[in-house]
Amino acid sequence: MAETQLSRTAYERLKAELEDLTTRGRIDIAGMIERARELGDLKENADYHAAREDQGRMEARIRQLQSLTEHAVIVEEGEGDGSVSTGRIVALRYEGDDDVERYLIGSIEERRDDLPVISPQSPLGLALLGHEKGDTVEFQAPSGALAVEIVEVGS
Repeated sequence: MAETQLSRTAYERLKAELEDLTTRGRIDIAGMIERARELGDLKENADYHAAREDQGRMEARIRQLQSLTEHAVIVEEGEGDGSVSTGRIVALRYEGDDDVERYLIGSIEERRDDLPVISPQSPLGLALLGHEKGDTVEFQAPSGALAVEIVEVGS
């Protein structure tokens, strides 16, 4: 699996979620399965099948979190230098458009405040990294070259 750039905050949140799922989560699911088994015939026991499906989803999330945290590269947020980096929120205006759109730079696991996420490894993300408010950057999109102005860089 490729490296995933995460802010320290996101990394700590994912580690805490992993710890919770591997301890409390597994105990809770085991209890649900045990209670469902006590209801009788497992072939037609909807509670049992639902608990097993929940267990499968939880174990998949555990594997995902383990992989993410094992391959994470912690990127410290810029120290007030005003440049675009992982974990920062940027406001962009596409060339020829008056609307300003806000995005979070980082992994989808960085998601917060219902903001769309731009991966730092994407063409736009790579073009934005290190630039500051007022800069205009160009990047190659599938539809061709585009330019965006950085209106604001926040945290």
